Amino acid sequence: MLDDPFTFFSLVIAIVALVFARKAMNEVAELRQRLEAMQATPAGAAAAVPPPLTPFEAFEQSLPPAPSGATPTPPPIVPDIASAASPETAGQAADGAPPPPPLPPADRGFEETVGTRWVVWIGGLTLALGGFFMVRYSIEAGLLGPGVRTILGGLFALALLLTGEWTRRKESISTIDALPLANIPAILTAAGTAVAFATVYAAYALYGFLVPATAFILLGLVALGTLAGALLHGPALAGLGVVGAFVTPVLVSSDKPDFWALYIYLAIVTAAAFGLARVRLWRWLAVTTIVFALLWTFPCLQCGPSMVGPHAFHVLAGFILAALLVVCGFMFGPPAEEGQIEPISSGSLAAYLLGATLIVLNSFHADAAMTVFGLLVAGSLAIAWRSDAAAGAVGAAAVLVFVVFAEWAIRANPDMLVLPGGPLQGIGPSATDGSVSLHLISAAIFAAGFGVAGFFAQGCFAGPVIPVIWSAAAVFTPLALLVALYARIAHLDRSIPFAIVAVMLAAAYAAATEILSKREDRPGLQASIALFATGTLAALALALTFALEKGWLTIALALMSAGTAWISTQRPIPFLRVLAAILAGIVVLRIGYEPRIVGQAVGTTPIFNWLLWGYGIPAASFWAGSILLRRGGDDGPLRTVEAAAILFTVLLAFMEIRHAVNNGDVYRQSAGLTEVALQVCVTLAMAIGLERLRVRTGSVIHNAGAILLTAFAGLATLFGLLLLENPMLQWIDVGGIVINLLLLGYALPAVLALLLSYAVAGRRPVAYANTIAAAALVLALAYVTFEIRRIYHGPAIAAGPTSGAEQYTYSIAYLAFGVVLLGIGILFNSQRARLASAVVIGLTILKAFLIDMSALTGVYRALSFMCLGLVLVAIGWLYQRILFRRQAAAPAAPTGS
Repeated sequence: MLDDPFTFFSLVIAIVALVFARKAMNEVAELRQRLEAMQATPAGAAAAVPPPLTPFEAFEQSLPPAPSGATPTPPPIVPDIASAASPETAGQAADGAPPPPPLPPADRGFEETVGTRWVVWIGGLTLALGGFFMVRYSIEAGLLGPGVRTILGGLFALALLLTGEWTRRKESISTIDALPLANIPAILTAAGTAVAFATVYAAYALYGFLVPATAFILLGLVALGTLAGALLHGPALAGLGVVGAFVTPVLVSSDKPDFWALYIYLAIVTAAAFGLARVRLWRWLAVTTIVFALLWTFPCLQCGPSMVGPHAFHVLAGFILAALLVVCGFMFGPPAEEGQIEPISSGSLAAYLLGATLIVLNSFHADAAMTVFGLLVAGSLAIAWRSDAAAGAVGAAAVLVFVVFAEWAIRANPDMLVLPGGPLQGIGPSATDGSVSLHLISAAIFAAGFGVAGFFAQGCFAGPVIPVIWSAAAVFTPLALLVALYARIAHLDRSIPFAIVAVMLAAAYAAATEILSKREDRPGLQASIALFATGTLAALALALTFALEKGWLTIALALMSAGTAWISTQRPIPFLRVLAAILAGIVVLRIGYEPRIVGQAVGTTPIFNWLLWGYGIPAASFWAGSILLRRGGDDGPLRTVEAAAILFTVLLAFMEIRHAVNNGDVYRQSAGLTEVALQVCVTLAMAIGLERLRVRTGSVIHNAGAILLTAFAGLATLFGLLLLENPMLQWIDVGGIVINLLLLGYALPAVLALLLSYAVAGRRPVAYANTIAAAALVLALAYVTFEIRRIYHGPAIAAGPTSGAEQYTYSIAYLAFGVVLLGIGILFNSQRARLASAVVIGLTILKAFLIDMSALTGVYRALSFMCLGLVLVAIGWLYQRILFRRQAAAPAAPTGS
């Protein structure tokens, strides 16, 4: 049935018409229900304050209702209550009680619904399909020639249109109530316009009777006529007309398309659709028209940058029509509500700005495209200045201006593409690539326009939102343009001229901040002041970046984060806290790209190198920012900045240790005992600091940071100090007898771990503190063992047999260590120290019976067991006499007689 395109197109048109008709009928049904409810509302309730209306709805009430094929029925005559009511009712009226509300209308039955609505819808669709199928039958049967069939199709369409108009006029002079959901005149007219579309298209595409220009004109006239008919027949016909009008250029193809003719036609269609939407206040029609008009920008962009003129005319004409007819409160648009942003008003301007942006990018920033884009941006600012409803277009314009210049900035510079033999084929700059001078002038105009307008907009608008939008655009646009120009012209290298411009911009923002701070407070003023103050810090940070080396960008952004946090304490705007966190996140991403901050330029000097500035200043900045943000409460931005502060502090220590140990090579894949020992010591020290800090702040970030650092130190101790870098397992020169790597790698970590265990005692689970204390004990025993090994074997303690004297020294040293721990436990009443002493002495006992008994001979074996026995007896005496001494029972008091 759908073998040929004529039948398929006919069916699609009919279905589209039915869908639009159904949607419009549903809207009318909802309006009818609301009208019936209003009529049924008692007089007292009718005086209630109605809900707020949108600008389109508010203006719609001031217009006469759209004719629907029949004149409104006059209200029924209500009989006199005092004369026609019963005595009881009359008594109620005399007492002043309101009459009871009328009964609600009875629900439609199935039969009435089918007979009055479904039949009409199906009938309209059948009429349209009947015309299509009649033409198909005449083709298949060969009854009539192509010319006659085309004429008959046109006559049938004309007959449907005339019938629809006749029925509309007939109903208007009759007393029959027309059904809004089954408006027979509107459905007949819709069927007639669908057949007219199909007839013209068949005459052009199937039979070749019409040349493309004629077919284009006829289809456009049918579409415009359909839109005009919608004034009489309602929204269903408007939907069919706007779809047909914008689809017509797709149906009529040509080997040599005329873009000027196309865009002039689209401008006429857009004007008709906007005018109809304005008269009837149909928001959906305005939005549909904008979407279709914007979509028509995309396929034509494939024709290349040589066709800038008609494309620019398309967006310029659409922008002007939207400003004239769609924007509320401007020219001929609907009235606007003061201080409120209307989405369609702002969105219509933003849509055509987007179209102009696409033309600029596709034409490689041709002069004509840039000019039109600049005109539309200026027009958006001017319209938004006059109408609050279009203020949203200011933000869209600022973003799109940045998109245009950012895309231009990331293009390869022409001087970088020129080789000694000249530019290579296909990679050189395009002939239409925008010049630097044009972009410099445009950027200066844009920056001045947004900056000046954003400043003077403060105090000119009601409500808090619109002034903030203007101030945000005034701050963002000049800064973004400055960065884009710097990237394109200065290649991200040092540039004193750009630094001077940034300083001047900072001075302008500072002056604006000072002036606004002295004004009388009004909605949105504090947020605008905060934005201008943030712009001051951002411009100063950029000046520092432009004037110094690339690594200073990281420092500048970190300082800007702290500065934003300080401003948030002076101007408690939630956005500023979020901005401080965003800046901290950008700095974190920056070091992820290049941990050395400045690459090879980091140098080889220990400690005092670029790592100290690149990590130390941001770390200090984030710590200061977190202190300032904590004054405003514990929230996501604070935790982000706190996490960044901990991260940069840890990375500063980690990178400096790597740099110092490996002679500047922070990317070395292996780590020695010195590096691991330093990492463990620093990590434990920072964990102690965070444990102390979290008690004061109660921060979950400080709490998590302390746990993570402790876990890292534990893993580095186990796998680094005790396994991979253990001097007993591989050849390592540990250095001198006392001052050596063993002191750094085992004694100092043991002391720090012990201090950490006391820092968490009573504040974390007992098992957590005891585990850290056990690690301290293991490290201490390792140090004692390795130090004795160093005395007997020299710097390389991994090689050589163990003599009897060495084994005896181990036993004596373990006993002495256990006794020292016991003495500390008794002196400071520390149960943990006494338990550690018991563990060490227990290990010594096991060693005596498992190792010394077989390994030692002669006097060493005897001395070992003698010393062990004496120590055990002495320990028993201490426990009995000092720790657990039994108190003598007090003598009984004499009893008196």
